[in-house]
Amino acid sequence: MRRFLGCGYLLTGRATRALAVAISIGGIAAGPALADQTILNVSYDPTRELYKEYDAAFAAHWQETAGETVTIEQSHGGSGGQARAVIDGLEADVVTLALEGDINRIAEAGLLPADWRSSLPHNATPYTSTIVFLVRKG
Repeated sequence: MRRFLGCGYLLTGRATRALAVAISIGGIAAGPALADQTILNVSYDPTRELYKEYDAAFAAHWQETAGETVTIEQSHGGSGGQARAVIDGLEADVVTLALEGDINRIAEAGLLPADWRSSLPHNATPYTSTIVFLVRKG
């Protein structure tokens, strides 16, 4: 069974507790987790290096704090293609995609609540960014 965590993340039951600490890595306790496990993060291409580093840091943190081993596998591709793969049955534990429309397609397929955008306080979804350009004087 899949559960929607919010922020564009889709979790299956076996990964829910293991990744709860990822969104609160600053110190909120996530409760007991399942024993050693492997989870799959389905994401889009530009996040490959980010998640490689983040997954290693998270796995080390989880080992240290929970005393359990978690292995995080990655699947990367175009955001739309990854959404299609999940809709077609790819057993993702976590889905982190670039475009709101791709998350909407997953919701339309019944894998997320239709109101996923409003699941967090202040509709805090990750589909807007502040862009800053720094230029040299002159």
